[in-house]
Amino acid sequence: MHERNLNRRRLLATVLAGGVVPFAPGCSEASERDAECDADLQNALLWAVAWKQSAAEYGALCYQAYNVARMQLDTALATPHGKPLAVIADMDDTILHAASYWGHLVSMNRDFFDDAIWDAWIPKNLVTAVPGSIEFFRYCEANRVETFYVTSRDQGERSFELALGHLQHLAFPYADPQHLTVFRDSSDKSPARDKLAASHDIALLIGDNLNDYKRDYYVTDIDQRMALMERDRDDFGRKFIVLPNPTDGHWVRAIFGESEPAPTEENRRKLKAAATRNAWDGR
Repeated sequence: MHERNLNRRRLLATVLAGGVVPFAPGCSEASERDAECDADLQNALLWAVAWKQSAAEYGALCYQAYNVARMQLDTALATPHGKPLAVIADMDDTILHAASYWGHLVSMNRDFFDDAIWDAWIPKNLVTAVPGSIEFFRYCEANRVETFYVTSRDQGERSFELALGHLQHLAFPYADPQHLTVFRDSSDKSPARDKLAASHDIALLIGDNLNDYKRDYYVTDIDQRMALMERDRDDFGRKFIVLPNPTDGHWVRAIFGESEPAPTEENRRKLKAAATRNAWDGR
C-alpha cells in the first residue's frame, strides 16, 4: 500500500510539473488524468481467474465433462472386459479446485504462477471439489470401478502425504495410498498409466491437461500441440475427458518453453504475442 501511494504521488508530481505520463495498457484518459490507473488492475490473470471464480459456464463445463464420463463408463460396464475396470484421474483442476490460491495470487498482484505461494497454500487444505467430480467417482465406486489418482506435485518429503490429505479431506472414494501416485520430479505420468494398463482395463482418463492423456503433448510449440490435438480429436469425450483450465498447464509451456515461467517483461510480451497471434489487423 505504501508503494502504491508513493507511485501515485510521483505520478501526480509529474503531471503538476507538466511532464508526460504514458498510458498503461487498458487505462482510459480519465483514469490517467486522475492518477488512478493502478498496476494491480492490469494483472494478466484477472480475466481467467474471474472466469474460474464466478462463471456459471465453468461449473456447467465441469458437470458436462463428468456427465459424458458417466455415459462412457456405462458403455464400458456394458462391454465385456478381461481385467478389472479402472479410471485414471489427474488431481489439480480435474477433481480439486484451487480457487482461493488463484484469488490470493491476484490479491497480491502476482500475474504468474508462484511456486512458493503454492507450496504454502497446499497444506492448508483449502481445496474444493470440482463440480461433478465427487458424484462421478462415487458412481465408479458403486459400480466396482477403481479410481487411481495420478498427480505431479513437489512439496518436498510431505508431497504424498499432503496430496492424500486433499483426497481424504473431500472424502473422495479410493483415497488411500494404493490408489494415489505422486510424481515429484517429473510431469510425465506415462509410467503410472502403463503400469495400471497392465493390471486393469482403463475405461477413461480424466484431466485438465492433454499431457494427462499422452506425453506427446509435452512440446514447446503451439502449432505442433494444435496438430496433435487434431490428430486425437476422436478420443476426446470417449477415451479422454478434458476439464477446463485457463490459468495453468502445459499449454503454458508451448508459449513460454516452460510450464511455470518467471514473471518477467519478456514473458509478458510472449503472453501478449500468444493472445494476438490471430489478431484482426483493424482494416
